[in-house]
Amino acid sequence: MSTSTNQSLQARAETFRELHQRTGIFVVPNPWDAGSAKVFETLGFKALATTSAGLAYSLGKPDGLGDVSRDEALQNARDIINATNLPVSADLENGYGDSPEACAETILLAAKAGLAGGSIEDATGNPQDPIYPFEHAVERVKAAVEAAHSLPYPFTLTARAENLLHGKIDLRDTIRRLEAFADAGADVLFAPGLKTLEDMETVVKAVAPRPVNVIMGFPGSNITLNMLADAGVKRVSVGSALLRAAYGAFFRGAEEIMQKGTFTFANDAKPYAEINELFKR
Repeated sequence: MSTSTNQSLQARAETFRELHQRTGIFVVPNPWDAGSAKVFETLGFKALATTSAGLAYSLGKPDGLGDVSRDEALQNARDIINATNLPVSADLENGYGDSPEACAETILLAAKAGLAGGSIEDATGNPQDPIYPFEHAVERVKAAVEAAHSLPYPFTLTARAENLLHGKIDLRDTIRRLEAFADAGADVLFAPGLKTLEDMETVVKAVAPRPVNVIMGFPGSNITLNMLADAGVKRVSVGSALLRAAYGAFFRGAEEIMQKGTFTFANDAKPYAEINELFKR
């Protein structure tokens, strides 16, 4: 990286870290490409985080099965970083390898790509054995933390416990993992799949004072940002929810053409001139 690039990364990384330290909750939306990243910046969001599902679907691949390579994920991150002035954190899945060494290498490559942070999860990518054993999961986080701490800027490391997404509805074990990840030095804790404010607050209290990320955008929820703030949540992401919302409109429009031969979907489309003007900036 050039000196100016290093300075830019330092500033973005410090901004991202400060968002976790100041009073109040914040939302880190999840762009899947440079265009969606620009939209989020225009709307006033202060930081971004990539989405593994969003990237996978944009490439015509499934999520969570290791079909998207580390190189593809980091290139997607670079595209998003270059599209805005915001700090960007990356969904680094399981570190693109089973070993602690693979996690450490991925963190160093993420830093080289210009990321202000990233997450490592304890999901294996193997549907037959979806979650790493406890001790191994902790060793992987320790290696990622060590790599992050070796960097010349504050890389914000998020450790994810994936039980709830893989059919292991065991909040006690999930919290045990998050507590161990916090003890290992993770900066942010995240258990995707929490659905109730009670469970979210339980997690927040268990790992305090470390900040907790929760994911929203799942169907049927009436939880608001204010409610999450009252529960002590620091950071909120939406994963692939906005991409799926976009695909929902896309499907409805395409199905209208095929099934009815009409084009009323265009009445709700964002005007061409408005989008074009946004991307001129």
